[in-house]
Amino acid sequence: MSSNCTVTLPGFLVKKYEQNYNRQLTDLSPTIDLLKSSILVSFSGALRIHIAFLLLHIQSVFLNCLAGGLIIYAVYTIDRALDAEEDMANRPELKGASKKTALTISLICFLVGASILTANGLLIFAFLPLITGYLYSKGAKIGKFNFKLKGGLGMKNIVVGTTWGAFIAGIAGIYSTNIIAPVMIFLYFGLKLFVNSAIYDFKDIKGDTLAGIKTLPVALGQKKAKILLFSLHILSHAILLASIITGTLAFEPIILGYSFIIGMLYIKTFAEPVEVETKNRLTRRLFMIDGESTTIVGLRSIAGGLIA
Repeated sequence: MSSNCTVTLPGFLVKKYEQNYNRQLTDLSPTIDLLKSSILVSFSGALRIHIAFLLLHIQSVFLNCLAGGLIIYAVYTIDRALDAEEDMANRPELKGASKKTALTISLICFLVGASILTANGLLIFAFLPLITGYLYSKGAKIGKFNFKLKGGLGMKNIVVGTTWGAFIAGIAGIYSTNIIAPVMIFLYFGLKLFVNSAIYDFKDIKGDTLAGIKTLPVALGQKKAKILLFSLHILSHAILLASIITGTLAFEPIILGYSFIIGMLYIKTFAEPVEVETKNRLTRRLFMIDGESTTIVGLRSIAGGLIA
């Protein structure tokens, strides 16, 4: 014996349920956007560490690359979760995101990454981004002296370049027997990341101006700032080329060639102010800038397969 029983809820209850469900999805949306916003940059950062290993002609350590990516994710997510004044103007889609959720996940990622690096004798590099990030946003007060990195001309770009350049060079370079090689890696990635961060400043001119942050395009003007970025980009690759010619770094033509060409293209294309970024422009920017290291690793793998 069997029976089928169907229960139909009154219309007003169904409507109320749908409203509550849609409201929950709406409330979660900013938090999900916040958690997703740093995934690509962290993946790109992990691959940059892998590229540093390649340039140093050292077998890449997967766990170190993974740990680096986790720490990069944690640092960037924490920064965006703190609701800086300029971020609210530049990233309105993150308004209303759950800070507690973002900070909790960031802490877990950081602890996992720091544990891996500490086990490999890289404790100082695990905490380097957090220390410089704190000095940049909050500063340190010693007696009457207040040391704070934020606010100076191009200071944000200098902090980004030196911090992540040292982070990448330190994690990969600790295995190098040649002390000059990690220095060249630091200069190359430091200058490159300085340029990349400055390109994003063109998009964020409105928010940075409101917050009183003296970014390069705000202080120097768009034309002079763009010329400076081209000059630094050429300098970074001249350093890389000289290091390869002298045998300090490994001969990696795909890394050198693609990095130089795509960098010239994205400086020309994206070092321009924009009020509202279209989806097409966003996709191209993410592919060319944040996806650069992914493309390099992919092209190098394909080339290696063809040669083999």
